[in-house]
Amino acid sequence: MKLYDFGPAANSKRVRMFISEKGIEVPVVELNVRDDAQFKEPFNSMNPFHCVPFLELDDGTVIAESISVCRYLEELHPEPSFFGCTAEERAIIDMWNRRVELDGFMPALHATRNNIPLFKGRVVPGTRTNLEQLPAMVQRGKEMLDIFLSRLDPQLAVNEFVAGSAISIADITCFFVINMANNFEMEIESRYPNISRWHSDFSARPSTAS
Repeated sequence: MKLYDFGPAANSKRVRMFISEKGIEVPVVELNVRDDAQFKEPFNSMNPFHCVPFLELDDGTVIAESISVCRYLEELHPEPSFFGCTAEERAIIDMWNRRVELDGFMPALHATRNNIPLFKGRVVPGTRTNLEQLPAMVQRGKEMLDIFLSRLDPQLAVNEFVAGSAISIADITCFFVINMANNFEMEIESRYPNISRWHSDFSARPSTAS
């Protein structure tokens, strides 16, 4: 098994944090996506969506998408569980992780890719296109983030973690949403105190340095 990775990428960091929290080891192959390594063979054929990270199993099977990689590793190493142990836990964690991904992670990702010059020609993850960076996408992303944060803050007012009383994959996803949101001066500390508390506590975990 090998994990193909690029250190600075948020999704790569998500998987590395998950691996660290699990206390397991997975061999890592670093791909420099800034030099378009993902578009070259054999990586192009292995993962035609050209995003990192992706996992290559010993039989050559490739699993891409960060959550799918984490789910596979959870099946191999079920303890501690980050996807839930009961039907109810699994459903609640999945619900919150989807909310964080769709309403938080994606707006933050597109705002970032339309804002930073480094992503010129790469506004869609895993592509090289002529699509222009759009300031309107940045503004809309910030507006969508505000909606998401206003919904998340009450949840963290009564729960230690995003999906309840225990850490889950939803926290790992959300950690990077808040990291990206902080780059846009969203005034989280003053406007969303419960999110600020959670993010500060979560930032102290050793896995965040992975």
